[in-house]
Amino acid sequence: MTHRVSERTVPESAWFKSSYSSGEGGECVEVAAAPEAVLVRDSKHPAVARLAFGPEAWSDFVRMTTAR
Repeated sequence: MTHRVSERTVPESAWFKSSYSSGEGGECVEVAAAPEAVLVRDSKHPAVARLAFGPEAWSDFVRMTTAR
């Protein structure tokens, strides 16, 4: 399922750095919750590309990555 999220629905203050990101400029992943999706972006290039996950897909992803 595709989720379209307007840039205006997610204020810059809603983005936070993932706990998996290093503070040394390596993997810089930021996440923001929008009403209809969870957004993910590269903090080094915030305007270039963003991924949007529906609530179920995000839940599955988090569960999969923490199950190790």
